[in-house]
Order: sequence, then C-alpha cells, then structure tokens
Amino acid sequence: KDGDGVADKEDRCPDVAGIAALKGCPDTDADGIADIDDRCPTAKGTFENKGCPEITKEDVKKITQIASKIFFETNSDKLKVASLYQLDELVKLLKKYEAANLAIEGHTDSKGEDAYNMTLSQKRTESVKTYLMEKGIMESRLTSTGLGETTPIADNKTAAGRSKNRR
Repeated sequence: KDGDGVADKEDRCPDVAGIAALKGCPDTDADGIADIDDRCPTAKGTFENKGCPEITKEDVKKITQIASKIFFETNSDKLKVASLYQLDELVKLLKKYEAANLAIEGHTDSKGEDAYNMTLSQKRTESVKTYLMEKGIMESRLTSTGLGETTPIADNKTAAGRSKNRR
C-alpha cells in the first residue's frame, strides 16, 4: 500500500515507502540501518552502536577531562559552582551521542570511616546524575556508583595522593 514494491505481508513498514533490502523500511541517514531500528535515524552511525555515531577519541578525551574537574563542597554532596560549567559541557556531549550511556563513579580518599566515605561517594554520584537528568539526559542512560576509598590510584599517606584519590 505504500508503493515501495515490498508486499505488505513482508513489509516491516507498510505505511511508509522504504527500501527492499531493509524489508520496506526507510533509512533516512543512509547508514544501512532501517529507521525503525535506528536509535539515531537522522545521524549516520554503526550497527554496533544501534545506528548512532561512534564517540570520537577527541570527545572521549573531553569526557575524561570533564570528570577530573567536578568538585564538591567539603564533606558534602553539593556541587561547587565551578563544576556546573563542566557538567553542562558533558550534557552537550551526551546529547550529541544519544545512544551513549554514562557510568558515574565516585571515589574518596581514606580519611574518615569507610562507611561514611562509601555513603558520601554514592551521594556525590547521585548529585551528578540528578544534575544531568535536570538538563534533559534520560535516567535510563545513567548509572551512579559510589566506591568510597576502595580503589585508590595513589598513596593515601600523602596529601597529594589523597587529592588524586578524590575523584
């Protein structure tokens, strides 16, 4: 009925003209993935990425840089104002890559009780998640995990090491 030459009984998109190779469905961005299956039907992508573009190495680097510039008030899950610009840049990247999911992990140094650090790191990741959601990123794309002091990357015996572990 849509005139694309694919019989309606075999047409996955019988109400809109499409391509025979895609069982009668259109492919707006010409990436070989039918719009009906494409999470980003207007941006050329890959099959592995559900039709969305791959994140460039440059943008992966930006995300890593942003992560190192998110700061909180001392002993608090309140984001410092300086972090908001960074998070807004992250929002732009997440909107650019609609199929991307983000794992938010929080770490502390070894000062304080283990349980307190675990709770604080979890609350901080949830603050970041909430901020991103308030800016339009779907919750289903975000996970937040507080790891407390369990995975240090530097020696907690020095101020410089503790600083590196708070991330």
